[in-house]
Amino acid sequence: MPEGAKAGILKGMYLYKNGKSDALELKANLLGSGTIMNETLKAAEILEEKYGVSTNVYSVTSYKELQRDALDVERHNLLHPDKEKTPYVSTVIQNDGVIVAASDYVKTLPDSISKWLPKRLFTLGTDGFGRSEGRNELRDFFEVDAKHIVTATLYALYKDGKYKLADLKKAMKEQGIDANKLNPMIS
Repeated sequence: MPEGAKAGILKGMYLYKNGKSDALELKANLLGSGTIMNETLKAAEILEEKYGVSTNVYSVTSYKELQRDALDVERHNLLHPDKEKTPYVSTVIQNDGVIVAASDYVKTLPDSISKWLPKRLFTLGTDGFGRSEGRNELRDFFEVDAKHIVTATLYALYKDGKYKLADLKKAMKEQGIDANKLNPMIS
């Protein structure tokens, strides 16, 4: 267990790995959980080494607990406007980097905490119908593997005005992303 992580584990989210360099201009925060965490860590390594993006990785132990706490704080603030509190999830990410969540579940699970994050959340999830295949093939099919996390992060940086479209298209090609592939949610 990372030092100082116990409270975050119980509250639903903690910083698993700091980005390699705060000096880098491009910053990202990746949220991973469960079996997708390994893909998230691979993506962080690719982002830092190949694309110069300082990438913090957060382990989300419970989206449900994060949402429950945030809703509880919202209720408290509604009833006690003179004694407002801040939801735990709003205090975890402490930089201006883009935020990307990858999940082996449907996108609505990570999206359930989006309104309490400091920036727009870009979410990858396994929305769609059941398939029978190996893990790697399914992660590629549902677009939740490392290469899709890398692409989503670079796209988020592009949308934030910090990454050039030409560089994004080049990275997509390098990562083997098929932009014309059918959406797994409907295919």
